[in-house]
Amino acid sequence: MSNEPRAPQRRPVPQVDFLNPSGAPALYPPDSLAWQVFKNPISLFIGGITAVLLELAEERVRTGVWEHSIFPTDPLIRMQRTGLMTHVSVYAPVAVAEKLIRGVVAMHARVEGTTPKGTPYRANDPELLNWVQCTVSYGFMEAYAAYCRPLSDAQRDHFYRESMASARLFLAHGAPQSKAEQQQQFERMQPHLEAHPIILQFLEIVLRTSALPLFLKPLQSTMVRAGIHLLPAWLIERLGLQGRQWRLKPWEQRLLRTLGALFERVPIPNAAPTLASRRMGLPANYLYKRFTATTGDGSMASAQS
Repeated sequence: MSNEPRAPQRRPVPQVDFLNPSGAPALYPPDSLAWQVFKNPISLFIGGITAVLLELAEERVRTGVWEHSIFPTDPLIRMQRTGLMTHVSVYAPVAVAEKLIRGVVAMHARVEGTTPKGTPYRANDPELLNWVQCTVSYGFMEAYAAYCRPLSDAQRDHFYRESMASARLFLAHGAPQSKAEQQQQFERMQPHLEAHPIILQFLEIVLRTSALPLFLKPLQSTMVRAGIHLLPAWLIERLGLQGRQWRLKPWEQRLLRTLGALFERVPIPNAAPTLASRRMGLPANYLYKRFTATTGDGSMASAQS
């Protein structure tokens, strides 16, 4: 393995047609919990912050991300690509999702090296793939539950089981399939999570990068701190993020919950969730009706308000 990282290549954000072909199914069905969780821009941004912090706390993942991606030099493009892949995994036609995910897996196959501490790493290491999938599911789901719509433990278990539809394509075959398995994975990884200057650098980059729509931009700092707030308390302390500048105030939590609830009711025109609903022959506002009933398997049943 070479100690010299390869120079990251700047690739344009792919263009994906979420509206066509008509009737083409996605990896997840429209009545899935995933279609609900990933439609809300509040939980997407906050949950993304949580997930990346968990990933950067792990030495091998941190080195791979920082040395083999464009995030340090072109964070906006990287965030746009990551956001697109999230929507592709959930809403795009299966053929499109499988093709783009195969591309990510092939790219990861070329990512390897040695950390500054001398630890070898490979991006396609099963342990790291499972950890990244765990952090993604945890971050987005807990952000949704905290700021958009409460979720029961049964729904959390269902969400983790659902996530295997895309996790297997990313080769994360050992990703958690329940809240209990997620907690066990956190416990196993706890000794490997540590503070590092790159984590603060990441937060500084996100705070100064205009990654949100204009009407949400004034809340970017608040949403970053909300992402920190979702981390386990022991990890917040270990990462040195317990200071006042990183704390989320109660009124800020209330404000984010109000906005999260608003985006549960207001469709975003021409966004992936609305386009995918139309592709499946459903109303554009299909995902923005109240989903109040819980089925026996933990999924959400629609109840028109």
